[in-house]
Amino acid sequence: MIKRRKSKQIQIGNVKIGGDAPISVQSMTNTDTRDIKATLRQINELKDQGCELIRLAILNPDAAEAIKEIKKSSPLPLIADIHFDYRLAIKCIENGIDALRINPGNIGKEEHTKKVVNLAKINNVPIRIGINGGSLEKEFAMLDIPLAEKMVKSAMRHIKILEDNNFDKIKISLKSSDVMTTIEAYRLMAEKVDYPLHLGVTEAGTYTGGIVKSAVGLGTLLAEGIGDTIRVSLTDSPIEEVKAGYLILKSLGLRQRGINFISCPTCGRTQIDLIKLAKEVEKRLENFEKPLTIAVMGCAVNGPGEAKHADYGIAGGINEGYIFKKGEIIKRLPEEKLLDEFINIIQTENI
Repeated sequence: MIKRRKSKQIQIGNVKIGGDAPISVQSMTNTDTRDIKATLRQINELKDQGCELIRLAILNPDAAEAIKEIKKSSPLPLIADIHFDYRLAIKCIENGIDALRINPGNIGKEEHTKKVVNLAKINNVPIRIGINGGSLEKEFAMLDIPLAEKMVKSAMRHIKILEDNNFDKIKISLKSSDVMTTIEAYRLMAEKVDYPLHLGVTEAGTYTGGIVKSAVGLGTLLAEGIGDTIRVSLTDSPIEEVKAGYLILKSLGLRQRGINFISCPTCGRTQIDLIKLAKEVEKRLENFEKPLTIAVMGCAVNGPGEAKHADYGIAGGINEGYIFKKGEIIKRLPEEKLLDEFINIIQTENI
């Protein structure tokens, strides 16, 4: 059992973050926020995959204005991603945004910061301080210390600005494209403050490489009890980000939504098309929400024995297979009939 770091709890819309709340999974739309229909369509697609929070890029006043209509129909809490222009933050708050991602030290004059913070307080809008290792302020970038320490110093400066304005509904992220820098930055910050932490490895890459980097970075921190909400950043569909996020959390026993899928590697004992079968089972059950453990094993040696903890499983034979349940074989079928019957049993018994 992972012992989680104690953090203050904030709330974004109906989603609690920090404290004893489940670690939430979020993503970011890649639509033009001004295209209200396309943005809402993607938000709904992400919700169907289990996404709990959604961030939108606010590039200009038109995007900020679109928040009003998006908010009316969005099934998920909305976070506005804003850089530099305090007026966009104000417009988004006025239009009903649930949270902001903005660095208070980067929006100009102190009076501008006060306007944003005061309005956020009145409307109960939390603020995420988002530090990126590749875009630090010059005063920190020039320091002769490790990058992780520079990132933490930058974050502490932004935190102080908010605290000086009596604002404490704060969430923090410290992202780098370097996995070890990201891990160290979060470790350092976890010792300094009790605000909830948003985890992510930024610019992680395309599907396979990005998932590996994110799994190593986020998985290490989560296993140490650090982290209250996550986003897996991929150069891919946001839907894949959400799927990967849940896989990381499930592998650590932190969330149990959907299928926990296990399958063995191929070897010389395998007499069935295991790779094809495993992929088809996983695809057919990808939207199955009940938290079952499903196994697809290559042979009787690794079947009901090694996977006896699985709720349901397949063990391959010579052009045939065995369906088992909690380690007990319940059916033996030809390979061509195995998949459909296996899925039918799972769905029939778990309606």
